[in-house]
Amino acid sequence: MDQARTTISKIFNGEPRSYTRFSLTQNMEGGDSQVEMKLSPEVEEEVESNGVGEHLNHQPDSYRRKQPPRTPKNICFLVAATLLVVIIGYLIGYLVHRKQDKASPTCDQTAAVSVPMDEERSQPESFAPKQMDWGEVKSMLGDKLTVSRIEASLSEFASMDHRAGSPGDEALANKVLRRFQENNMKTWNDEHYVKLQAPPTSGSNTVTFRGQSLGSIQGYLAYSASGQAEGAVVYAYYGRLEDFDDLKDLSIDLSGKIILVRAGKISFAEKVDNAANMNASGVLIYPDPADYELSDTTQLFGHVHLGSGDPYTPGFPSFNHTQFPPVRSSGLPSIIAQTITPSMAQTMMRTMEGRNSPRSWKDGGLSGVLYKLGDVSDVASVEVNNVLVETQIHNVFGVIKGVTDADRYVVIGAQRDAWGPGFAKSTVGTALLVELAKAISEMIREGRFMPRRSLVFASWTAGEYGNIGATEWLEGYLPSLSMKAYSYISLDGVVTGSDTFKASASPLMNGLISDTLKEVNSVSNPGKTLYAQVTGPSWETSVLEPMKMTNPAYPFIAFSGIPSVSFRFTKSQGSEEYPYFGTLIDTREKLESATFSNLPKVVRAAGQVAGHMALRLVHDHLLRLSVEAYDKIIRGHVIQINNKVNTLQKSGRLPNTFTSKWLISAMGSYGRGARGLIQTIANSDLEDTEQCRILNDRIMRVEANLLSPYVSPTKTPFRHILLGLGPHTFTALVDHLDELKSSVGSGDMDKLLNQFALASWTIQACSNALAGEVWDMNNDI
Repeated sequence: MDQARTTISKIFNGEPRSYTRFSLTQNMEGGDSQVEMKLSPEVEEEVESNGVGEHLNHQPDSYRRKQPPRTPKNICFLVAATLLVVIIGYLIGYLVHRKQDKASPTCDQTAAVSVPMDEERSQPESFAPKQMDWGEVKSMLGDKLTVSRIEASLSEFASMDHRAGSPGDEALANKVLRRFQENNMKTWNDEHYVKLQAPPTSGSNTVTFRGQSLGSIQGYLAYSASGQAEGAVVYAYYGRLEDFDDLKDLSIDLSGKIILVRAGKISFAEKVDNAANMNASGVLIYPDPADYELSDTTQLFGHVHLGSGDPYTPGFPSFNHTQFPPVRSSGLPSIIAQTITPSMAQTMMRTMEGRNSPRSWKDGGLSGVLYKLGDVSDVASVEVNNVLVETQIHNVFGVIKGVTDADRYVVIGAQRDAWGPGFAKSTVGTALLVELAKAISEMIREGRFMPRRSLVFASWTAGEYGNIGATEWLEGYLPSLSMKAYSYISLDGVVTGSDTFKASASPLMNGLISDTLKEVNSVSNPGKTLYAQVTGPSWETSVLEPMKMTNPAYPFIAFSGIPSVSFRFTKSQGSEEYPYFGTLIDTREKLESATFSNLPKVVRAAGQVAGHMALRLVHDHLLRLSVEAYDKIIRGHVIQINNKVNTLQKSGRLPNTFTSKWLISAMGSYGRGARGLIQTIANSDLEDTEQCRILNDRIMRVEANLLSPYVSPTKTPFRHILLGLGPHTFTALVDHLDELKSSVGSGDMDKLLNQFALASWTIQACSNALAGEVWDMNNDI
């Protein structure tokens, strides 16, 4: 501005110091404000020499007396000066406005290189990249994610020995880290000291039946209780709750018994927990030939912690040898558990006596076995001497930063460790992790694709012990992840076949999964998309499976409230899981056979599924998460609960004063909140960055606010009321109502009222968060 004033002074006075100063003075006596115009000394002298002789002020009469004649020359000078001031003011305002534009991001991809429109047109096309449409993004990913690259990575990351914390595991971690660094990604690692249970340092665990040893045992179950147990053997099918109910119906006493069960249907940890609840003294688990195509001598490995993470620091991260009070996870078993081979089970069951198994139980495939339930003379002794070892583990990370919302991200992760070769369990996922990172990095460097949000690639370890690496990271950074991690995509076990596609996910991601299936072609039928080859009444019933606690994505959704998904290509028929998981024969040869020698192509298809979902979440203005999906689920639970309440009231089990209307009201609030958000999105300007961010944050509040705030994460870590575990869940509420129906007394009314209150307020709080700001909330309770 000073330069503009100087220029004007030069034009009219020839000297840069001759300028006019204006100052506003307030009449302190209460009169009108006056404007006083003061002249510089040089101008005052010139005025005096021309006979003016005094300062000019704002009094009208004085101004008219001193006003020079309006000659054409003076008028021309006045017009020119006015135009010059206007032009200079316009230029200054334009420059200031331009600077503000550069500092203000927009929802458009051009925010990274924002320039004025006039200048943008004059720049080369490469200087201001436009946002790529989704078709171009898909095509570019397909070009980068090639079969030859995947083949090379499968060979690079194959390993025969990479148990968690071993030298082989660390070698793979360093390979992953180097690959991330080669892609110019920001990298770091996450160090933890966790307690892992290893087999005996000398000898092995032992099992004897009728006084005879069953032979050498290499397999084991981590986190089993230690010591020796002896008792009569009882065959309990798969060890499910309904199987134990069948035994109770036959009046078979299970107290102090050794329970023999088949692998499959439910996790090892659930089998052992169910047996412990029956007061059994030990559990033996074997793979039956009817369920698994394994040799008679195949050893099984696994864990029996009914939870995830380090069971000796439940709810806390195992950082830097941090001292914790002596505490154990409630999910640690109190009884002995051990795996045995099919041949060992055959030896026991050939001579077992007692009743025949229930008719609803299907016989297995052990040759020469009648599958009797056992007798008091069928005594077995089991000795387990596993050792607890504090182990240093490392998670490895690489990040591709977004442009407009770099502090919001999608996490893609894969387990790195395995009991043996673990080719299907961990090698495929690790290879796919680094190839997706490489492909997307190249898309950014070579193309015009620039993600709005960040992508975090994570290589976890200690997954075989119950998702320890991933869970410890979540425990350590939960407050930071709460509203920043938009989604988690698991690459663990993504290929176990080629014919059928299955997925487990948060309902928020159902629409994203559906859209992705319509974009990726089948390997077994290249002319069709994965969506087109789905059979059944609907794609949801054919594709979606419940997310179990053993799922690698489970702690992300049930513990952290992060929308998550895991998926796999599998066989169209056969057992529900890959038979070689948890064995020492999970090799490439087995997986090649399961995929009909199309392994790299199926892995590429899995990479496209994961890549499309991840890129959609960082490409679009709005997150592809369907808030209305939970409305249907919540409504279904509430209707079921209300029907049970009405039935109990009619039978006199519940007083007529008891009501579920507040839970119904909370359900209605969620539905209105979801519909209101959808309407707000429809009426919003999606080119507005701040508006997009606000809407995305409202979407993100859904999953996080379904974590019950009324239970402790250290005692009840899986706090999700719909997908979690514990007395706070809808499932526990339904079970309590069922208990009231079958009980003789009135039941625990205080407990029931508490469950209803907490469920109602959790849903209502989620509805309020979905509605937006506090002034938009309509609290109907």
